Amino acid sequence: MYRFQVSAHTTVGEAIGLVGSTPQLGQWDTKGCIRLQTSPDRYPLWWADIDLESDRDRSGAGHDKIEYKYVRLGARGSAIWEALGTNRWVPLETTHDFVLIVDDREFAQVQPWPYGYPDRPLPQALPPQETHGQKILVVGSSVAMGCSAWMLRGWAWLLGQTLGQKYGHHLVSRCVLGANVAMTLQRLPALLAQEQPDLVIIALSLGNEGLAYCSPGDRQAVQDRFERGLQKLLQLSRAMGIKPVLGGVYPHDNYGPEQYQRLRETQARMLSWDVPVLDWLAVLDDGTGRWRRSLSFDAAHPNSEGHRLMYEAIDLSLFKTPESLAPQGQPPTAIPVYSDGEQFQAIADSHQQLRVVNTSPYPYTITPTWQQFQSALRTHGNLHPGVYIAQDGVPGSDGSFFVGEDGRIETVVTIGPRTCQKYRTAACFFAPQTAQILFYDGQLALLKEGSALRAINESEHSYNIHPMWQEVRSLLKAMPPGVYHDPLQPDAPFRTLIVGPDGLENRVKALPQSAVLFEYKCPLSEISRIGIVPLGDRCAARMLLYKMEYDGPAFPFDLTRTTNLSDIADMIASGFDDMWNPAYLYYDAEARRLYHRKWTGLSFGHEVEDWDDPISNIFPVFERMRNRYSARAARFWYVIDKSDKLLFVRTGVTERGNVIDLMAKLRDKCQGKPFQLLLLSPQSSGEFANLSQVLHYNLEFNPDRMYAELDYWLDCTEILRNILNSLGITSNNLFWCPPKIPRAA
Repeated sequence: MYRFQVSAHTTVGEAIGLVGSTPQLGQWDTKGCIRLQTSPDRYPLWWADIDLESDRDRSGAGHDKIEYKYVRLGARGSAIWEALGTNRWVPLETTHDFVLIVDDREFAQVQPWPYGYPDRPLPQALPPQETHGQKILVVGSSVAMGCSAWMLRGWAWLLGQTLGQKYGHHLVSRCVLGANVAMTLQRLPALLAQEQPDLVIIALSLGNEGLAYCSPGDRQAVQDRFERGLQKLLQLSRAMGIKPVLGGVYPHDNYGPEQYQRLRETQARMLSWDVPVLDWLAVLDDGTGRWRRSLSFDAAHPNSEGHRLMYEAIDLSLFKTPESLAPQGQPPTAIPVYSDGEQFQAIADSHQQLRVVNTSPYPYTITPTWQQFQSALRTHGNLHPGVYIAQDGVPGSDGSFFVGEDGRIETVVTIGPRTCQKYRTAACFFAPQTAQILFYDGQLALLKEGSALRAINESEHSYNIHPMWQEVRSLLKAMPPGVYHDPLQPDAPFRTLIVGPDGLENRVKALPQSAVLFEYKCPLSEISRIGIVPLGDRCAARMLLYKMEYDGPAFPFDLTRTTNLSDIADMIASGFDDMWNPAYLYYDAEARRLYHRKWTGLSFGHEVEDWDDPISNIFPVFERMRNRYSARAARFWYVIDKSDKLLFVRTGVTERGNVIDLMAKLRDKCQGKPFQLLLLSPQSSGEFANLSQVLHYNLEFNPDRMYAELDYWLDCTEILRNILNSLGITSNNLFWCPPKIPRAA
């Protein structure tokens, strides 16, 4: 069964018909055409299912295709042909077990080559039981899959047929629509482990990285990400003992002059790498970065003829003998790089590793400005760009360094005394026998290595890994619950990682162009996680925690003004009932604030957006507040319930009696959990003397001045940081609340 489908915009009463060269298709008489159907949910797509088996049976020898065109059928019996000249055509196939979708794209746009594909994946041919050939794996995107070629018989299918006939090889395709380097890096280790090929063809495109559509300012980053990703894929394949081959770049009809220049630059660099490249650009490119005439089905894909030319451009001698397929299995060859003639030397090897030996009792520091060492490394090291990681981290030595495009180390590296440290390219750690890839976005990788987690950041910026990043928080549920730390720098900020039943529970940092290993330290029961909860009176506490990077999602008082501490106590005691109740809220147009009739010290200055019309219709604002503040209240109770200790922080002048009242209500809600109240206000601490669990500092933190003066904001932040340090609160024992409370809670 063939399903012909075409996109056509019609008016009321019109329809689309198909007429062709066989009796079933009307023998070019529009009165005998087959009418297509459409539906409201699929329009403007029109389709018809036609059994062409009988046509093939009647066509006889030498007739292996059917020609046809579409016609626009009018309400009064008129028929308008879609185009003059070339007919559409399809080969006659046996389709007993599937429906063959014939994708004819647009009405009146006749393609020189047809595109048809089965309505479901067909099983790949099994290798012969007895074979002397090799196994070849193709990993790539839609073009490598064969998209836009008839029956998906693209360049990879054609190559597989030839290699099977000539050499007895077996080709397996594991391609994915839309695949890019980030997706492929996540998939490749498991694919290589599962398929165990002798050779892998990695065929990706700059188009799927976004080069055709991204803004001009992002094109360099897209190009760099693509090339770095290919290098990682090559390194990973070699690390697993599999020889890689790269599919070359190819055109895109939306490339302009600058994209074409980048395409050619990437092509030239790929050809300079120590890897075979399937060079397709010369046979496909029209000289501007677009497809040659009649070679493409759409902007991004070649048609059957384009695929044929891609296949014919492949040098089959790459696959001729087992020796040509075999990976480089020789043991690494040591290459002396640098020696100071005394107690420090560096040795590279042919497997992209660098061994650094320091036999002195003092640390050595490798810096980008150490010209003699860097020049020797560039000349003899032959290191690929990217992060290099210590095979076994040694305290006192840095666990990673970053190599730039010119082969020099761009980061500062400390090598501890009496240390021999071996560094390997980060791609080696992606191998499935080494790690499970939990997350990879092209820059940041999170790898599960046994009971440890490794974070690799190849970007020029820090990554904040925290519970507000919901995808990562959830993925880290794969790690056993517990406390993890960096054994090389256990006391450094943001180097303790906490995993609970719902995944990540705190913030850690992946510094630029580096890697860090978080090793399991202890169960959650052995630490006290401290939750910091601001209690108003303005947003000063929130702003200071933000500068310290101790902030999480908002709590009820973070973005409000609460001049009366007794209002705070009452709201907490009542479970925040009525805090966002429209019956108690009114809008002051002059002040552009919402005020509360029940708690007169409470007002909201950030709830009315520029597009709102609160005078005519305030209800959208109330609905938004209901969603926001119910979520913030849920977080308030979640932190009280889940943290081990609590620190409530209040700024602004208040009275002793109000503090006593608040503490009584907090004790009731905290139900025996240890907590403290930190008061920061410009008044005498004697006002709060001898109040248990209350700490007062005679300080004023003015949020208006913070907004206006960055230095003042930073000074205030340092003051609060010192106060928190004195209380034993650091980034490594904070309790972090997720933005969306887990359903079980």
